[in-house]
Amino acid sequence: MTEGLLTAAYIVASILFILSLGGLSHQETARRGNIYGMIGMLIAVFATIWGSQVTSYEVLTVAMIIGAIIGTIVALKVEMTGMPQLVAMLHSFVGLAAVLVGFANYIHMAAATSPLVGAEKVIHEVEIYLGVLIGAITFTGSVIAFGKLQGIVGSRPLLLPGRHILNLGLGIACIWFGVEFINAENLAAGLIPLSIMTAIALVFGVHMVMAIGGADMPVVVSMLNSYSGWAAAAIGFMLGNDLLIITGALVGSSGAILSYIMCRAMNRNFLSVIAGGFGTKAGTASSGGSDDEGKEVVSTTVEETAHLFQDAKSVIIVPGYGMAVAQAQHPVSEITKKLRDKGITVRFGIHPVAGRLPGHMNVLLAEAKVPYDIVLEMDEINDDFPETDVVLVIGANDTVNPAAQDDPNSPIAGMPVLEVWKAKTTIVMKRSMASGYAGVGNPLFFKENTRMLFGDAKASVDGILTNL
Repeated sequence: MTEGLLTAAYIVASILFILSLGGLSHQETARRGNIYGMIGMLIAVFATIWGSQVTSYEVLTVAMIIGAIIGTIVALKVEMTGMPQLVAMLHSFVGLAAVLVGFANYIHMAAATSPLVGAEKVIHEVEIYLGVLIGAITFTGSVIAFGKLQGIVGSRPLLLPGRHILNLGLGIACIWFGVEFINAENLAAGLIPLSIMTAIALVFGVHMVMAIGGADMPVVVSMLNSYSGWAAAAIGFMLGNDLLIITGALVGSSGAILSYIMCRAMNRNFLSVIAGGFGTKAGTASSGGSDDEGKEVVSTTVEETAHLFQDAKSVIIVPGYGMAVAQAQHPVSEITKKLRDKGITVRFGIHPVAGRLPGHMNVLLAEAKVPYDIVLEMDEINDDFPETDVVLVIGANDTVNPAAQDDPNSPIAGMPVLEVWKAKTTIVMKRSMASGYAGVGNPLFFKENTRMLFGDAKASVDGILTNL
């Protein structure tokens, strides 16, 4: 492929990636956005393969076949509840690729017959150093995020004494070794500071994510998405590949913007998430706080819940990660259809960090064919709870916790939540009285207008549907 055709293909792929991001910003156009992204990536891959820089196809073909087989198997087997873990693991691959490409590029540059000199050499070495640094942090940070989401690593934050000083020391060390790397006179001398920095960055990635609590994990996944984009952009600079630079910048900037939006929705700032997330103080499994000591919850049944629905004029359903685990979205969609056929207004309230991945609940509801126009964000629906007859909370906990507003000492104090307790009747569907992913007790369970529907969410929703 000539350079002109390669450039044209890269421009087309870049435009498709931009259209893909635009499509993914709205539920109605998300499917089209995915298609744009897939076509763009297909063009980019084949344009690169047939480019002048690729001279041997044997190893490349085998690697692509193996990767395609693994990707297909994973895509077919993964469930929606496993998507956050899968995304975190894919981010780790990008980070690892940046580290390996950085080392390979540096060794190749040092061994070249016409090595770079002067300012050109310094700029290229800075590109390599930053790419390896970002990639190493992304790699181990994403692996730890995977462990937290999978339950292999506890969701509670690991807050080491003097952790901020430790982070500052690691940052200063990376800057120091960066200077040593750029001033190195030969390959052997340069590999030593580069390798030491890589080890430091790997440790920093572990420490950074280990210090973040469970309720902040959606922000962490978004943040790592941004890091992986900047790592890809760094690879593009190392290899002189314009498309990688553009794609990495798109992913990095969009991930950063999403992280900012989510932090604002949680009344958090990005630095406070990095410093240590929600969950530093755990609530008890059976109590929402001191005011609820000795109180008992009021249980309900699927039959009573169905009667409440039938007598209601307006219903709001608030889904959480429990709905995803139980795969209850399809019977929930059927309930919604039956109630709307009876003339009952039914809407869904979605918190920005519901689930463990940005947009997690929206994707589940779209999969179950719930109409987009009745799926509303928190700021669109919060004022409507006082005029709502019945609210059904399915597997949500931290995002409907009134302690965020009422208890200034709560770990989630100040976090905007869905004010479900203001409805006439609030039904909370849970397996037990255990606290949520952030480890914080919930006073909602003890409110006078709250009814607890215990059991598996799928079985309970099926029971409600049968009674309707």
